Amino acid sequence: MCPDWTAIDTVLLDMDGTLLDLHFDNHFWQEHLPMRYAAHHGRDVALVREELRARFKAHEGTLPWYSVDFWSDALALDLMPLKEEVAHLIAIHPGVLEFLAAAREADKRVLLVTNAHRKSLELKMLRTGLAGHFDAMITSHELGLPKEDVRFWDALRAVQSFEPARTLLVDDTLSVLDSASVYGIAELRAIRRPDTKQPQREITRYAALDSFVDLLPVLRPV
Repeated sequence: MCPDWTAIDTVLLDMDGTLLDLHFDNHFWQEHLPMRYAAHHGRDVALVREELRARFKAHEGTLPWYSVDFWSDALALDLMPLKEEVAHLIAIHPGVLEFLAAAREADKRVLLVTNAHRKSLELKMLRTGLAGHFDAMITSHELGLPKEDVRFWDALRAVQSFEPARTLLVDDTLSVLDSASVYGIAELRAIRRPDTKQPQREITRYAALDSFVDLLPVLRPV
């Protein structure tokens, strides 16, 4: 489960479902947005929910899928005020703060690398106060490629140099871990329970964390 920390210089961390509970995002896209969209247009919420699910699915894994601006335009509805209505659901996963502090103490370079839109990132950093824990925060929208695309990692290295053979990536999205594996990032970890309101996932392709506490012992000096 634990990497050899003497062989790790850089830690790449996903945000939604990894550092933060995915319940906020799942609730927003699956429940809150359909409800508000249906009320805005005077339509049945169950029908709207199914319609939106199909529209979201058509863009899954692409930059538009993650873009607040894209969906605000597509739905003719400003999404950020709607996100703020349920922002109280934004929550940090157990063990994250302890891990970030230990990584800093161990002199590891820590980068937040997310597919989330910059507006969503700013909202979540405002709510959680996590921004100060990272050496940099990079969104895929700024690089023009989603993390699912293996070319993303070259684009990331162009702006934030790192050595794949001495890097750990923690992400809840298996397709992102797949692209990182193809690229050659040495240490990959998945998250078993991105959404704390959903059952734990069975993951076989990658070592998986129950929480960031799993990584703490090797970072802390004996």
